[in-house]
Amino acid sequence: MILIEADRDLLLKPLQAVSGIVERRHTLPILSNVLLERKGKKIHYVATDLEIQIATEAECGGKGEDAAITTSARKLQEILRALPEKTKVALEQKDNRILVKAGKSHFSLQTLPAEDFPRQTVTAAQHKEKITQKNLKQLFGLVQYSMAQQDVRYYLNGLLLVIEGDQLKVIATDGHRLGYASLTQKQKKTHQEVILPRKAVMEISRLLENSDDEASIEVSQNQVVFTFSNICVTTKVIDGKFPDYVRVIPTNYQKHIVISRELLQQALQRIAILANEKFRGVRWVLTDGNLRIVCTNNEQEEAQEELDVDYKGDPLDIGFNISYLLDVLNYLDCDLVDCAFGDANSSALFTIPGSSDFKYVVMPMRI
Repeated sequence: MILIEADRDLLLKPLQAVSGIVERRHTLPILSNVLLERKGKKIHYVATDLEIQIATEAECGGKGEDAAITTSARKLQEILRALPEKTKVALEQKDNRILVKAGKSHFSLQTLPAEDFPRQTVTAAQHKEKITQKNLKQLFGLVQYSMAQQDVRYYLNGLLLVIEGDQLKVIATDGHRLGYASLTQKQKKTHQEVILPRKAVMEISRLLENSDDEASIEVSQNQVVFTFSNICVTTKVIDGKFPDYVRVIPTNYQKHIVISRELLQQALQRIAILANEKFRGVRWVLTDGNLRIVCTNNEQEEAQEELDVDYKGDPLDIGFNISYLLDVLNYLDCDLVDCAFGDANSSALFTIPGSSDFKYVVMPMRI
């Protein structure tokens, strides 16, 4: 039975959109599969890891009967990717196999029953937000590098999404640094906050386009649904209490320097070559009109950069993890960065001059 006959590119693009969350090794074999479901002139693709589900659809046209099967997402994707562009591909269902035919190339893949595929049930939304894909991608990009990875404090392995009045806020922290970004929306909404899993945030960021096309966010108590570009991402939320980010962000620092983001980034990239591979420590020595950045490593090698800055005040010698500084400078696209300090034992605050929509807090490091 012919399921689909279509150009290779028409099959590959939607498959790539859903298969990013598929785990290679899983206790449930069907979770390594993608669900392919033909309904009329459309083919529906669904993948899940039980926490996140991604679905999309594509026009398939041509001959084919309504049917549904599941097969290995990775193998099917690699076969399609290895075929020449614009190749005509046919997917045929035969017994418990799916046959992939393209010219003189033939592949036979195992399948599992579609009725065994664990689809997530979408719950009724309590809040709905509309935002451009470009703005959502930028919001996530500004803070996602601050998310923890495999922390025992599971609520840190994700991103806090806050809807408050006319503000849409995203916050992420791994306990050593915190990223905060906000966007003003047209309509005011009642307060709502959820923690999105790290994997969902990374996958949504990958799939979002840098365009003014609309993305919708539907928030319920235990689930969030993102819909954009014919893609629907449904994710469970992390059940936990996120740290009080308002208390973490300093508000009264007196020591300030405003510096070129690009100059600072380039200086740190050069310094990082000799940074200790394990501890990644770098010292900032701030004196009148001068910022000296110094790092050493286990081989007693040293790197030093000096930058002219508009600073008059008490000298400051403070240490940081250089990777945390480069992370924020790599994601920002502004010309200038405002760096604010308390003392050598207090966190530093990085902001964009004239804007309260972005804040990045970094804890100091003893060097």
